[in-house]
Amino acid sequence: MCTPARALTARVIKATFGRSLPARSPKPWPRTFGTAAARLQSASPDGARSDEGRVADKSNALKAHNAPFPQRSHHCGSLSAKDAGSSVTLTGWLLPGRKVGKGFYFYPLKDPHGTVQLVVPATVGAETLELMRNIPVESTVLVEGLVSERPQNQKRPQPGGDIEVTISSCTLLNPAEQPLPFVPSDEHNLPAEEFRLRHRYLDLRRSILSGNLQKRSRVAHLIRTTLHDHGFVEVETPVLLKSTPEGAREFLVPTRTSASTPSVESSIGANPREACREPHFYALPQSPQQPKQLLIASGAVDRYYQIAKCFRDEDGRKDRQPEFTQVDMEMAWVSWGDRAANAGDNAWRIGGKEVREIIERLIRKIWLTVEGIELPSSFTVMTYEEAMGRFGSDKPDTRFGLELQLVTDRLSVPVKDAFANEDQVAEALVVRSTDTQYKSATKSKQLYEAAMRDGADMVRVLSDGTVKVASSVGSSGTFGTPHSITDALQLQPGDTAWLAKRRRAPEGGSTVLGRLRLLLSTEAQAAGQLVLPAAPHFLWVTEFPLFTRADPDKEFLANGRWSSSHHPFTAPMWEDIEKLYDGRLAEVRGQHYDLVLNGMEIGGGSVRVHDAEMQEHIFTEILQLHEQEKTSFNHLLHALRCGAPPHGGIALGFDRLMAILCKTESIRDVIAFPKTGAGTDLLFKSPAPVAHGVLQQYNIRPGSSS
Repeated sequence: MCTPARALTARVIKATFGRSLPARSPKPWPRTFGTAAARLQSASPDGARSDEGRVADKSNALKAHNAPFPQRSHHCGSLSAKDAGSSVTLTGWLLPGRKVGKGFYFYPLKDPHGTVQLVVPATVGAETLELMRNIPVESTVLVEGLVSERPQNQKRPQPGGDIEVTISSCTLLNPAEQPLPFVPSDEHNLPAEEFRLRHRYLDLRRSILSGNLQKRSRVAHLIRTTLHDHGFVEVETPVLLKSTPEGAREFLVPTRTSASTPSVESSIGANPREACREPHFYALPQSPQQPKQLLIASGAVDRYYQIAKCFRDEDGRKDRQPEFTQVDMEMAWVSWGDRAANAGDNAWRIGGKEVREIIERLIRKIWLTVEGIELPSSFTVMTYEEAMGRFGSDKPDTRFGLELQLVTDRLSVPVKDAFANEDQVAEALVVRSTDTQYKSATKSKQLYEAAMRDGADMVRVLSDGTVKVASSVGSSGTFGTPHSITDALQLQPGDTAWLAKRRRAPEGGSTVLGRLRLLLSTEAQAAGQLVLPAAPHFLWVTEFPLFTRADPDKEFLANGRWSSSHHPFTAPMWEDIEKLYDGRLAEVRGQHYDLVLNGMEIGGGSVRVHDAEMQEHIFTEILQLHEQEKTSFNHLLHALRCGAPPHGGIALGFDRLMAILCKTESIRDVIAFPKTGAGTDLLFKSPAPVAHGVLQQYNIRPGSSS
C-alpha cells in the first residue's frame, strides 16, 4: 500500500491540476485508456473549496513531489528472469496502461535502458489504484514491487521483456502537463520533425533516439580506448582561433579584447579588455587543422587525437549541420611503406601508410563490436581518376555494377576528332535487356528529366529494332547518328544507354553519368527490383588533384584563382613536385585520401607539407594569397622551419559514421540537439539578433533597419 508520505491522493492530484477527478463511464477502458484517463479533460474546477484549502493542497503536493524517496535498485531494462522473486525499486516515465481484468491493470514503465511491465492488482489498495489510474501519461514515478517471470507466450525480446513487476506502492515524482505537445511513445501519431525539434526534450524520450545517443557514447568510448592502445594522446585544441583563408566560411565571435597586449606578464593583474577602436573577432575552427600540425611540430606528442567540435558557416544543405563532430587525428613520421609492394592495382602509392593502417584497424573493431561484422583485413584502394572513370563519382557506391564506359574511340571519326579538339571524352552508361533489376527504372520520368537537364543523350532500342534517341537542347548529333551509336555500343533490342561528354581530365566530385547511375539505382530500389547487399563496402580514394578552380561557394575566397582541392597544407605526390613549380598545376596530384562507405565519404585526410619553402610557394605563387592573408599563417611557416617532422592525419565524420551505425538517413537522429538544414535551432531559437547596446560593447555598428 502507498504510505501517506509518498502517495498522492485524488484530492492532491485535483489541487495540482486545479480540477477534479474525471467522471467514470461504465466502460472507460479503450485501448489507450491510460492516455484518456490521465488527461483529465472532462473534469471541471472544484469551486467548493476555499482558496486557503487549495493552497494547502498544492503545498502538500509540492511536499509529496520533493520529499525524500528511496534510491532505485535497478534500471527498467536490466531486469531478467534471474531477478524473479526480488523486491525492486524502479523509476521512470509512466506510459499509457490498459485494463486486463476486474481491478487488474498493466502499465509500461520506461527509462533510458528499457521498458518493464508493471502489474497493478486489485489487492494493491484503493488509494494506489486511484493514483495509478489518474497519473498523467509521461509523468515521472517511483514504484516498489516484486519481480516475477512472465508466461512464456507473453515474453518479449527487448530488455526487461521476460519479466513483470507487481507493484506494492507508487510515488508520483513529477506530473506531466496535459495535454503534452505530443506523446513520444505514440510512434504512429508523431507530428512533423520540425515540430518535434521545437520540443526536442520530449522527442529524445523515444527509444530509438535515446538508443542512438547511448550507442554514440559507446562508440566514442571504443574509439578512445583503441587509439590510446595504439599510442595516441588526446589533446584539446583551442575553439577560439583567428580567421584564416582555409576554404569555407567561418563563424566569427566578437570580443572586447585585442591581440595587441604587449606581453603575457604585463597583462597579469591588468584589465585585458581594453577598448578597441575596431571590432575584433575570434573564429570558430572549421577543423583543428593548424593546432594539430603545430602540436606535432612541437614534438610534445607524435600521435594526437581528439573528438572535436567543428564549425562551418555554409549555405543551408540537406542533412548538414553548422556545428559537427569529427574524430580528428595526426601522426608524426608517416611513411610510404614498401614502395615495391604498393605497385600495381589496388596500390597505396602515397604516404600516410600508418594512417591507413590505424583507421582500418579502428573501423574493423567498431564494426565487429557494434555490428558483429568482420571486415576484410584491408580495404580496396582506387585513385580519383579510376573512381571518376568507372563510377563517375569521387565517392563511388560499389554495391552495384553499372560501371561507365569510355567510348570516344568507338564513335565515328568526325565525332572522335571533335572531342579531341575540345580536350573532351565521351562516356556511356549502358543497361542491357538482361539487367532486369533496372528495367522499370530506365523508364522513369525523373531519370529522363535529369538526363535532359544535365546534357546527356538517351538511346533506346525497341523490341522491333527501332532506335529512339532523346537529346538535350543543343546536343543533337553530338555522338553521331542513332545507328552509329547503337553499333558503337553494340546495343540490342531492349537495351538502353545514356551518353555524355566531360573533360578528358576528370574534375569535381561527380559527372553527369555518375549522377544518373546513382539515380538509376535509387529508382530501381524504390521499385523493389534492386536490393543492395547488406555488407558494408569500404574503400579508399586517393591521388586527388591538388588544385582546382574555386568551387562556386568558395569563389569569394579564391577570387578566380586556383584553390586547394582539400586544404592548402596537403603535400603533392613526390612524382609531381616538378609540376608544382613549372606551372602544370592541373596535373599535380595530392597525397590526399578519402574513406568511402557505400557511396558516402566518412573521412578524409592527407600527408601534410612539412617543408616551409614549399608551403610558402603554395601560399604565394599558386593560391596567390594577399600579404595579409599569408601573414595569418606565419606561425605555421615558422613552426615548419623549426624542424617539423613529416606528418599526416585524417578526420572521420563522427555524426555521419553514427548515422550509418544507427541505420538512419538523417544525422539529426544521432545528435542530441541538432539544427535544421538551414542552420536554425528551433528549440533554443537561434541564431537571434542581439541588442544594439551589446553590439556597441564590441564596437560593432548595428545595421540599418530600413
